[in-house]
Amino acid sequence: MKPQISNLKPQISKILLIYTGGTIGMNHNPQTGALEPFDFEHLLSRVPELTQFQTEIATYQFNPPIDSSDMSPKLWTELAHIIADHYEEYDGFVILHGTDTMAYTASALSFMLENLTKPVILTGSQLPIGQLRTDGKENLITSIEIAAARRQDGTAMVPEVGIYFNGHLMRGNRTTKQSADEFDAFESFNYPHLADAGVEITYHDEFILKPQTSNLKPQFRLDNNVIIFSLFPGIREDLIRHIIATPNLRAIVMRTFGSGNAPQSPWLLSALREGTRRGKVIINISQCLQGCVEMGRYDTGYQLQEAGVISGYDGTVEAAVTKLMYLQGKYDDPELVRKFMKQSICGEITV
Repeated sequence: MKPQISNLKPQISKILLIYTGGTIGMNHNPQTGALEPFDFEHLLSRVPELTQFQTEIATYQFNPPIDSSDMSPKLWTELAHIIADHYEEYDGFVILHGTDTMAYTASALSFMLENLTKPVILTGSQLPIGQLRTDGKENLITSIEIAAARRQDGTAMVPEVGIYFNGHLMRGNRTTKQSADEFDAFESFNYPHLADAGVEITYHDEFILKPQTSNLKPQFRLDNNVIIFSLFPGIREDLIRHIIATPNLRAIVMRTFGSGNAPQSPWLLSALREGTRRGKVIINISQCLQGCVEMGRYDTGYQLQEAGVISGYDGTVEAAVTKLMYLQGKYDDPELVRKFMKQSICGEITV
């Protein structure tokens, strides 16, 4: 499907606006009262301010639009293809997306779009764009402005995958949804904002990635043989051993306590050691929203390290699981996956 050019003012920069679905493009069904998607052109008609941009905006719509709960690696690959196929035509990309899995999609795209030199900004809203108190208009308008922003040398102001919400631009693979019902739905707890929007948009250059090359190298293969589980007091040995022994499972994101601690139960360390011996990659991510895994701080964390568990540093669960999918799509050797999980590929962890 070829993007359709909207009749908006040309042409300081060209932006591709991709609508996947989500609350921003929904309307109330008068019979059921439930939210349901409506036509994308109807959505655009609710934002007449877009005609004031000195920008050429093209649109691309998922058909049918999806609830973000149904987002999947297959759809991430479709998004990566859309961006790669039209990369030379546009100066930036804005993706309208449901909030529930937005941080997963942003994280996945940050790895899949290798050597990215243009903005890919994800946004959405907590209220449909047709409602009077919607946050959707400001999120959409500012996202387009950020995607179109250029430095004096013509390069993109923010050449990376970001999430814009409620006045803040955050690195996509550092961001987590923090609230189901507040306009301030997202936060980047372990990394500063890339930009803040008030009367003016203030860009924090020192925190924005600097591209090393101008040639996009998209990665379309993902391997989702990954699972996430959280430790808790009373966790059962038989269930953990069953998970670790799952056929074809290649990686585990284990959500631990505090700075990366776990129970010192001999059976747990034995099960993790056995998983590592079988070639499974086990990543330690804290259940805390803020802070860093430091496996050498306490004996409990040190024993995990001895069992072959790898530190997830200050990364998010969303970034860890999508990074594993990306690396497993590239490498069959678990040692190579472990090697690159310990490195920052596109600013997702602080090593």
